[in-house]
Amino acid sequence: MTCVAAIDCGTNSIRLLVADADPATGELTDLDRRMTIVRLGQGVDRTGRLAPEALERTFAACREYADVIKEHGAERLRFVATSASRDAENREDFVRGVLDILGVEPEVITGDQEAEFSFTGATKELTGRSDLTRPYLVVDIGGGSTEFVVGGDHVRAARSVDVGCVRMTERHLVHGGEVSDPPTEEEIAAMRADIEAALDLAEQSVPLREAHTLVGLAGSVTTVSAIAQELPAYDSARIHHSRVSRERVREITERLLRSTHAERAAIPSLHPGRIDVIGAGALVLLAIMERIGAEEVVVSEHDILDGIGWSLA
Repeated sequence: MTCVAAIDCGTNSIRLLVADADPATGELTDLDRRMTIVRLGQGVDRTGRLAPEALERTFAACREYADVIKEHGAERLRFVATSASRDAENREDFVRGVLDILGVEPEVITGDQEAEFSFTGATKELTGRSDLTRPYLVVDIGGGSTEFVVGGDHVRAARSVDVGCVRMTERHLVHGGEVSDPPTEEEIAAMRADIEAALDLAEQSVPLREAHTLVGLAGSVTTVSAIAQELPAYDSARIHHSRVSRERVREITERLLRSTHAERAAIPSLHPGRIDVIGAGALVLLAIMERIGAEEVVVSEHDILDGIGWSLA
């Protein structure tokens, strides 16, 4: 066994996986898995730069993760950064900070690379299941971008588009530094139009409607599952490989978009860092399901982070 550490730094959150990897099989055994909401992408869509306070939140999480990695004695570390750091003019500040803290440079990967990791992480353990028909459409709804990947044993086509829960919220629901509480019908319609345009782009290169099984990844999707199950607290074991119908996703999306900040904050399974962006994330998921006619989404807790871990194995 080799102890490996994988870090996925996205627009809204940064996550760590420390696992024992079997080089012969590529199987991972979790030793530590954690997530911190840092909102690295705060304001990037508007300013094109990473905000100083967002960088400091991210570096604080990196310092915590460095201690965990050292404690477990991980032999290999890979740090992958996605949408926000791709878009930022001052991404070198981010690269230098991570290098100083963790001793590795973050790999600012392309959307296509992000899609490949997400697909591997989400589908590797689905092999052999008779209840899930290939090809899969793996959808990773992030803070700044959404990845679409169609494939069976391997990726057939992939596309990353700039629509995510943080980007949509900041673009359409934030005015004078305040988030609409709740959003107006006009704001929801503007978000939906942006999402539909992104789906049009994705369909230019990815045959979304040819997929037989929709697999949904990342915090917006897993949170929708937690709400659908009415969990008293976020429970990864009950969320992983749960299934949520399109009608249930529609009900939850409409509820989230019509609720106030306080009403969303009262949902026990909702992470505080997602209170203001979960409505937009749920709307992205609903629009995808409606576009391709998916009756349900299979929810996976294993995603790009596991793909990064397997790349080290």
